[in-house]
Amino acid sequence: MTTSPETGSPYERLRAAILSLDLLPGERLSERGLESMLGASRTPIRAALMRLENEGLTRRDDRTWRVTPIDLSEIRALMEYREALETAVVALAVDRADDAELESLGAIARAGSEHDDADAVLRDGSDFHVALARLSRNPFLVDAIAGTLVRLSRTRWLEVRSAASRAHAAAEHREIVAAVAARDAERAHELVVAHGRGTRDRLLASLSEERLRLRGRGLSIVESATAG
Repeated sequence: MTTSPETGSPYERLRAAILSLDLLPGERLSERGLESMLGASRTPIRAALMRLENEGLTRRDDRTWRVTPIDLSEIRALMEYREALETAVVALAVDRADDAELESLGAIARAGSEHDDADAVLRDGSDFHVALARLSRNPFLVDAIAGTLVRLSRTRWLEVRSAASRAHAAAEHREIVAAVAARDAERAHELVVAHGRGTRDRLLASLSEERLRLRGRGLSIVESATAG
C-alpha cells in the first residue's frame, strides 16, 4: 500500500484509493497497514471497511479483508440493470423535466468534454447520469443509478483513460440531452441504450484483451458463474 494519508474521513480516503486502483482489485487489506496508510485508529477503519463492503468494494474472506476483484459477469449484469434504469429515467424525464433543468443538464454534458484528466471525466460522467436521473423526479431511480455507478467506478475509470472513449461518451451525453429537450422519447430511449451497450462492449473487450497483462500488475479479474 503506497497511498499516503490525505484529507477526508478514513472511509472517503479508502474508497478513493479503491476506485482509483491505488488499492488493486483482490489486494489483501491489513487493518494495521490501513492504520498507517490512513493515520486512523482501528475502529473507524473497521467501520469504513464494512461500509465499503455494502457498496461491493471490499469483502471478507474468513478473517481477512480484501478489495473486491473485478468480476466480468457482474459488470454484464450491472450494465443490464443500468440499461433498464436509464430507459425508465429518460421516459419520465421527457415528460417531467423543465427547461431550466435541461439547460443545467446540458451544461454538465458540455463540461464533460472539457477535461482530459481521467478522474475529472469520471466525476463528470457520474454527475451527468445522476443529474439525468433526477429529471425523472423519482428518488428511487436516482439512488439506484448512483449505486450502480459506484459499483462500476473502478472499471469505468479504466475506460475513461482512453481519449477516444472520453470523446465518444461526451458526444453521446450531448445527444441524449438534445433528445430529452426535444421531448423525443423514442430517440432518447435509443440513445441511452446505445450509450450503455457501447460502454459495456468497449469495457469488456478491453478487460478481456488485457486480462493477462492486468493480472501481471496485480489486478484480480475473474468471471463468476453467476453475478452477485
